[in-house]
Amino acid sequence: MDNERRAMTIGVLGVLIVGASVPVTGMLDAYPVITGQALRYALAGLLLLAWARLSGRPLPLPGARDIPSLIALAATGMVGFQACLLFAQRYAEPGLVAAFLGGTPLVLALAGPLAKGKRPSLAPVAGAVLAGLGIAVLSGGGAARWQGLVLAALAMVCEALFTLLAVGVLERLGPLATATWGCFAAGAGGAVVGTVIDPSGAWRWPDGRELIAIGYLTVVVTAIAFLLWYSAVSVLGADRAGVLVGLMPVSGLAVSLLLGMQDFRFSQVIGVALVSSGVAIGLRRRKLGEPGALDVEVLDDVAADDRDHDRTQRPAHGDLLDEFRPAVDLGQAQHEIHDAQGNRLAKGDLAVLDQGRDRERLGDA
Repeated sequence: MDNERRAMTIGVLGVLIVGASVPVTGMLDAYPVITGQALRYALAGLLLLAWARLSGRPLPLPGARDIPSLIALAATGMVGFQACLLFAQRYAEPGLVAAFLGGTPLVLALAGPLAKGKRPSLAPVAGAVLAGLGIAVLSGGGAARWQGLVLAALAMVCEALFTLLAVGVLERLGPLATATWGCFAAGAGGAVVGTVIDPSGAWRWPDGRELIAIGYLTVVVTAIAFLLWYSAVSVLGADRAGVLVGLMPVSGLAVSLLLGMQDFRFSQVIGVALVSSGVAIGLRRRKLGEPGALDVEVLDDVAADDRDHDRTQRPAHGDLLDEFRPAVDLGQAQHEIHDAQGNRLAKGDLAVLDQGRDRERLGDA
């Protein structure tokens, strides 16, 4: 099984876990929202940290570039999303909130590439549209007051930011470190905000039902599912991985039907079919020889003499050009990019790239 298929598998597993947790989340309706989420994320961060230590996996510390992204990620994609989701259901029917969240795959399919200065790909956008339609059919819509509409829209934005804000951190730190430090940031920030908002009732001890819910959300939905999701995004990219979000209401529907919390309707079959078709289209693999965004990025980094490609700076991983050289040299056997000094590319080496034919082949306008 290649890396992409493995990433698809763990991405599907991650979103199915999150979608199936919806009934469990409802068990915390009476518990303080902000501090409840802070407790969940702090405990999940400790679990991920322990896993890294026991398994011997590297856990790099966040740098100056990572800290603002992690804080924003924690405030919006973690604590903010859960808060908006819970508060939205006080002013809107769950079906309408779910319908709004159906727009998340499309937001990721468009915003993911645009954030890197690239044009969105057709397959993820088409798949996201189908997945969004399927979610709307599954949810059935519903009524809402204006507060519910605003909160549902904010929940959709926060859900998209959970992935978009993590992309740069994933490239620098990896999935495990991103999930771990993100959880710690959400735990610390949520604890401060929750205490300020409600000093007297923010930290009440949960009852038995709430304790079970917090434990399940901490271990399964946060520590495990977050690591699975970020591992998938790091390989597939935000746009292609985004279509998998459409599977969340499918797993939620399956759990609700099994528990007798919802009646079966034929429209649900149509919704599942639309979501499944969208996911299949959105995850379509790029054809061999078709230029990818990373091919252009590698050339740009080399032209800028990026320190990330210095073997002396990254002895454990080697030079990234060694991995992607076939994409650069495709069809140009007579040209050769080499390291004149055994460490960095000399400026003269870039002269072998024809500015017309080669850069056009790589998709550079």
